[in-house]
Amino acid sequence: MSLPPSDILSYLIEHSLKAGATEADVLLTEGVDTSVSVRLGKLESLERSDTRDLGLRLFIGKQQAVVSSSATDRESLDTLIERAVNMARLSPPDEFCGLADKAAVAKEFPALDALDNDLLSPETLIARAKEAEDAALSIAQVSNSDGASTSSAHYSRYLMSSAGFSGYSKRSMNSVSVSVIAGTGTDMQTDYEAFSSVFCKDLPAPDVVGKSAADRAVRKLFPKKMPTERVPVVFDTRVSGELMDAFLSAISGSSIARGTSFLKDYLGKQVFNSSVSIIEDPFMNKGLRSRAFDDEGLLPYKKNLIDKGFLTTWLLDLRSARQLSLKSTANAKRSTSSIPVPSPSNVYMEKGSVSKEALIKDIRKGFYVTETMGMGINGITGDYSQAASGFWIENGVITFPVNEMTIAGNLKDMFLSLVPSDDLVFRYGIDTPTICVPQMTVAGI
Repeated sequence: MSLPPSDILSYLIEHSLKAGATEADVLLTEGVDTSVSVRLGKLESLERSDTRDLGLRLFIGKQQAVVSSSATDRESLDTLIERAVNMARLSPPDEFCGLADKAAVAKEFPALDALDNDLLSPETLIARAKEAEDAALSIAQVSNSDGASTSSAHYSRYLMSSAGFSGYSKRSMNSVSVSVIAGTGTDMQTDYEAFSSVFCKDLPAPDVVGKSAADRAVRKLFPKKMPTERVPVVFDTRVSGELMDAFLSAISGSSIARGTSFLKDYLGKQVFNSSVSIIEDPFMNKGLRSRAFDDEGLLPYKKNLIDKGFLTTWLLDLRSARQLSLKSTANAKRSTSSIPVPSPSNVYMEKGSVSKEALIKDIRKGFYVTETMGMGINGITGDYSQAASGFWIENGVITFPVNEMTIAGNLKDMFLSLVPSDDLVFRYGIDTPTICVPQMTVAGI
């Protein structure tokens, strides 16, 4: 017979210590997720998953092990403890591993506005997916559909440690997406639109999502390739966040401790121009990545990662903080089968002082990027090279579509020179406005 979550966690902590562990923590995750996909008006899949996963991490001195299971009856829990103890005894010592000090763990943490009370029914999800796809297919020049998807889910996380931490959080997630094909014959283009939100009421109407996907695909018809030259590159909000991802990876404590980041010597130094500030806010209302505590039981806090261009901190969990002789920034994240690693919560670049139109207005020739492809970022050197598509800018106006292009530069130079617009929207959890990099190499013909 399965036990309630609090009993499972306390049982594993207590009996792990009795079995020889010096410290232990337990993560239990639960989820109820319903997802639907339709194509050309027909239901292709309807899936519901009810999951419960358990991860035990224990220490014997400076040796640690992590084991996971989906079974939570007492016999299975005892087996889990035995496996973890045996694995820890065989593991190599790690002088930086271990739980937080008892005095440091969070005793209180905020209640987040992160739970939509009702899951959407399968019937409602099907209707929403069909509405989104129908709206996309109603647009002239849209010739086919890759399908529409909707989902509605509740997720719970329980964390307990022998250092005295006990925490519980619950959140919801709703989504709608559409992908369509425009054109026929030798010129067909595909594009998509997708939204996720904690609360279903905050999602755009399905027909709005469908029409947006269709408009994006139609706008890409009859693209050109442009000559290789150095021009300004403007990153649409849908792709500008990829530069933020690269920045966050570069300030991860794990990368800094290994010495494998192009920003490893930049703490306290200028990385962006003085108009740029980047904020992490773990308690953001309705934030997609909001968290009341990190996965080592520490209380997170709002902080400027970049303050008027200057790098103020790394993203640290306990292990990387100890390696660097610093304090954790409460950015630990883990799954039930892994040790914690540094991970950001909600992060955004503050909006700039000029509109997107003003950024583009003074560009004689340039590239407005709406999509990038590939894995062309070197985290050690900062070298950046990505396949890209979008639209050409001429005399301050977005004109015809272009594709099969490559954009290249170095992230150090790109960060220092980029200019943000004022169109910041909180949509992805890691958000940036439209940004302009004044000079990059654009390669085509």
